[in-house]
Amino acid sequence: MRDSAANGQPTDEREAAEQEATVQKSSLLALSRRSRRAEEQSDHVSGAETAEFAVPAPEAGDADTSEEVQMSDDAEKRQGFKHWRRQRPFVGGVLAVLGGIELFFSGQLDLGNMQIQFGIEGLQATVVPITIVVLALLSIFRPAHHVFYGIIALVLAVYSLIGVNLGGFIIGMLLSTIGAILVVAWMGPRGPKESEGVRSR
Repeated sequence: MRDSAANGQPTDEREAAEQEATVQKSSLLALSRRSRRAEEQSDHVSGAETAEFAVPAPEAGDADTSEEVQMSDDAEKRQGFKHWRRQRPFVGGVLAVLGGIELFFSGQLDLGNMQIQFGIEGLQATVVPITIVVLALLSIFRPAHHVFYGIIALVLAVYSLIGVNLGGFIIGMLLSTIGAILVVAWMGPRGPKESEGVRSR
């Protein structure tokens, strides 16, 4: 009896130990499952947070695209102006306008009590410069008759040497003369194919 009791006690202890081991294993499994679930939930939460933080990114992209659109609009405007300028005697017209303005202000020199004036005094000191400016603008905006406008502007620019204060002290006459010559010498509008051919050469 004692032997059986002695043998029975270790079996009870073994069974209790085995039960404890199974309880520990099941608790470990439960803990591992809980930790996995917690990790998955934290991954979902962090993914949602990153998604929330990632929402402003399209705004930056929108800003970039708006800047690109603005730059492309500016480039189109420049290209359009360049094309418009090539279709008319622009440089000659601008030089003639500058010469006419200089001729006009050189005839209006007033230094207090002293007025500086060379040449024939009168209305032509005002009419000649204004006519040169008008002819230069007409040659820019109506390029079909550029030769006619350029020849008249050239004659008036040369005449300003004796008619308008020594041709605006020579400077206005030179600007108007060079501008009128460029207007007359303009070869007509250039198309995109011709300009590309010139570049390739």
